[in-house]
Amino acid sequence: MTRTLILPGFHNSDSDHWQSRWEARDESLRRVVQNDWDTPRCVDWVARLDQALVLTGPDAVLVAHSAGCALVVHWAIAHPTRRISGALLVAPSDPEAPSFPSGPAGFAPIPLRQLPFRSVVAASSNDPYVTVSRAQAFATAWGSEFVMIGEAGHINSASSLGDWPEGFSLLRSLRETRERGFSRTAAMSLPDSGDVGAIPTVNKGVQNTSPRSLY
Repeated sequence: MTRTLILPGFHNSDSDHWQSRWEARDESLRRVVQNDWDTPRCVDWVARLDQALVLTGPDAVLVAHSAGCALVVHWAIAHPTRRISGALLVAPSDPEAPSFPSGPAGFAPIPLRQLPFRSVVAASSNDPYVTVSRAQAFATAWGSEFVMIGEAGHINSASSLGDWPEGFSLLRSLRETRERGFSRTAAMSLPDSGDVGAIPTVNKGVQNTSPRSLY
C-alpha cells in the first residue's frame, strides 16, 4: 500500500477539512506534524517533511494544501536526490501576493522549476489566495497537470466540499501511477535513514475540532 503524507497549510486543517476527512477514512494517510502552524519558517517545515519522508520511504505520495504546496516545492529544491512518487497540490497559495500572511517566513519567492516527480495542481476559480493565472503559471513551471474545479474558494473547510470525492480521485490516480511502476528516473536512492524510530513527525487521526489543539 502506497503511504501518503498530508501536508496542511497555515493553522493546520480542522476536522471539517477534506484532508482530515481523508485521513479519518484511509489508514494509509498520515499527517506531517509541524511545530509551528501559525508563523512558521519555511526551512523548519522543509526539515520536518524530510524527516517524515525518511520514515515513510521513497514511494510516498504527498497531499498538500495552500502553503503546504510551497513546502513541497521548496523541499524538492532543497533535497534533489530524494525520491517520492508524486504530489497532489491543492489551492497553492501565492507567497508573493498581498493576501499572503505576513508572519510566516521564507516561503517567498516560490521556486518555479520543474518537479522531478508527477504532480497535479488543483485550483479554484475564485481562490482569494491565488489567481487563476498564477496557479496555471505554477503548474506550468512545475510540470504539473492542471485541474480547475470551478468556484470553490480556497478549497478548504469553508468550501463545504465534505469528503471531496473528486479530489480523492486525483489522489487515487497518483497512487495508481505508483502501483503501475512509475519511477522518477532522475532520482537517486534514499540514503541510509539510520535510527528513524524516534522521529515523531507523522500523526494518524484527528481527535479534536480545533486545529490548534490537535498537536
